[in-house]
Amino acid sequence: MTKEAPFEVLISFHKLLDKYESLAQSKNKLQAKKAKEILELAGSHSELRDGIVDRSRVGEFQEVIDAMLQDSFSSILSENEIKIAGIPFEYANFQTTQRFDKIIEDAGKDFFLHMRDLPDGQMYVLQCAIILTMYYKIDINFKRTLYFDIPDKHGIMRHYRIMYNADFMDFIPTDKAKDLTQEDIEELLDGFDNLELWKEKFPPNSWIAKGFVISSLFDTTLDHSISNLKTTLLERSSGDLHLIQRLQNIFRSFFNIRDLEVGFSIYDNRNFTFERLTSGLPSFLLCDLKEMDCKTLLCQQSREVLLKDKRYLAISDVEKKTAMQCGDMPYKVLNDQGLKSAILIPINTGEKLVGVLELVSKKSYELNSINAKKLDDILPYITAAVVRSNNELENEIEAIIQNEYTSIHESVKWKFVKEVKRFIDERAIGNNMAFKDITFKEVQPLYGQVDIQNSSTSRNKATQRDLAKQLELLGEIFSTLMSIHRIPIYEEYQFRVFSFLEEVKKSFKTGTEQRIIDFIKEEVHPSLDQIALMDPSLDVLVSGYRDHLDTNLQMVYDHRQNYDDAVTAVNKRLTRVIDQHQKEAQLMFPHYFERYKTDGVEHTMYIGESITPGAGYRDLYLQNLKLWQLETICAMENAFYELKPELEVDFEVTSMVLVHSSPLSIKFRMDEKHFDVDGTYNARYEVIKKRIDKSLIKGTNRRITQPGKIAIIYSQEKEELEYLRYIRLLQAKGMLNDKIEIHELEELQGVSGLKAISAEILYSNEANEKSKLTYDDLMKSMA
Repeated sequence: MTKEAPFEVLISFHKLLDKYESLAQSKNKLQAKKAKEILELAGSHSELRDGIVDRSRVGEFQEVIDAMLQDSFSSILSENEIKIAGIPFEYANFQTTQRFDKIIEDAGKDFFLHMRDLPDGQMYVLQCAIILTMYYKIDINFKRTLYFDIPDKHGIMRHYRIMYNADFMDFIPTDKAKDLTQEDIEELLDGFDNLELWKEKFPPNSWIAKGFVISSLFDTTLDHSISNLKTTLLERSSGDLHLIQRLQNIFRSFFNIRDLEVGFSIYDNRNFTFERLTSGLPSFLLCDLKEMDCKTLLCQQSREVLLKDKRYLAISDVEKKTAMQCGDMPYKVLNDQGLKSAILIPINTGEKLVGVLELVSKKSYELNSINAKKLDDILPYITAAVVRSNNELENEIEAIIQNEYTSIHESVKWKFVKEVKRFIDERAIGNNMAFKDITFKEVQPLYGQVDIQNSSTSRNKATQRDLAKQLELLGEIFSTLMSIHRIPIYEEYQFRVFSFLEEVKKSFKTGTEQRIIDFIKEEVHPSLDQIALMDPSLDVLVSGYRDHLDTNLQMVYDHRQNYDDAVTAVNKRLTRVIDQHQKEAQLMFPHYFERYKTDGVEHTMYIGESITPGAGYRDLYLQNLKLWQLETICAMENAFYELKPELEVDFEVTSMVLVHSSPLSIKFRMDEKHFDVDGTYNARYEVIKKRIDKSLIKGTNRRITQPGKIAIIYSQEKEELEYLRYIRLLQAKGMLNDKIEIHELEELQGVSGLKAISAEILYSNEANEKSKLTYDDLMKSMA
């Protein structure tokens, strides 16, 4: 019972008895006779008409109540109809059909009948609205659909719509009731959510609800499942295990199968393979595999049904079908998983197969060609959801590809959009147009790098040590072999192994590595199985040798792996720093930015009016970016300094900034998918970029790039003065120390007159904390 109600309930059959009084005058003698008998039977119990206050006394009149309700509760229909007679708005019933009783019994002893999604406060308003309708004759059109959710004996939730018949009810005001005016009624109509207002106009227990109600229930589980399925499929379900469970529960209710499970396999139309979803939804066709060739996964018959005819494949008895098809797929893979029946549903968009929806059960014949037809009602929604999800996946993949390989920076995207629109417009009128190169003129370049020092030498040393280790292991195998069996060809292998070993240790060259790899893979490795069979000691040596090999490369890869891991770790740390700082730099003024991971991290920036037209470009923003570049490189150096103790390989990094004050033009090359300088004169800048980090200080053999320092390369005196100002600021911020050197550089091929400022970096946590430039700092540095 609800906590509060606007009325008190008086159980009465007065309206029903009035009906029988009318029927007693019927010309239908049988009908009139029955009505008179009921009236006579009820006549000795005035409470049935006047009303029963004490509900516990209803049982005293059960025999009479049964007789009065015979016409409404036909015994012939009792096993089919779901009907209740009882106290209005409460879950106390004095007459039910057999089917209702069975439903409640199957729900279990702990089940409590209650309406879905109907809070107590809303029930109070609903009861008041019924008084408005039945007593005041106000048609407020407040007929909300009400439901009972009742589990069946298998634990599957079934849903029943409730239809109330209040023909046998009267609502009587007491002296506590308020006589509502038209103004009161209008106020109520605008105040549905104001529970206190309804309680003011309809005080609790201020009315009497006299009579009883008959409720008819209709099983709407199928419709409810379809509705839930529509809602669920509209949601994004990637990776959402809760949503996947909901989807499975919906299909269980839809088919009324407790152990039904749902799977899905994506179909790759290009490679003709089935693939597993990356989300939590399983694939019973693929079982534990990530993908499988279509012809392997499906026999010819199942391929024709699913791929060619695009029809359901219903397998009512998997075990029997497996035996009949001599273990053909897909029957065998389903049978091996203990599945007994299944329906495979092809999901198509036009002529294209997107994937296969899999419904499976562990009982034979639970899923079959007959109940498969039920899917016709929901297949359009499934198809739409799968197609949408597939498109989203393709878009996501494309976005990742663009981001990692050929991304177009946000600062220049507007011009690409403009060019694409031009292309589409031209194509629409029949012109065969190609995309034009995208050019930005009069932009200022900034280039910098944090590079791993002598990376080629370090990599060669790692390669040298790995090859020496592998040749020593092979030398031990062949030496042992020669002491047991003197076989000429293996003696020749032994000679070459030791010759290569001597070459690696004394005069390792670039071409040596590939000659050794070819020899080992093409000649030595194919013979190892035979060698291992010659003697137990050789078998042990061969096994030990193979344990040292990298699984994929089939080479010793220990020192190179350590080097590669260290480079990868450094690159990740450096790119994380520069990417975080770049977000702040874009807030200063939008500009083009790209970075490259090699043995270290390089970055290139372009800023100018042509990139951000109408944004009010000024030289101040270029100066901001120059300062940002220096402080970011300091932060990257500090990040490496913190990471260095964790690395298994000991190396250093060097940092460099190239200053180029003259504006230039850049062009996006459609064939190479990246920006490059445009014009012969501007090409000089690219030449310097490629060679400058290896340039020497004039009159010495020492490179300008050194660990622990930033080398700022420039050619004009005004650039020197400008960067010395920036350096003073960074010294004050604790990012650079006071040791500054200025050098002239040896001439590069075709380039002369370059100079460099060498500034030592301070490595400290304090430097990292001070690494973010404030607007005030920038303004002071400009003074």
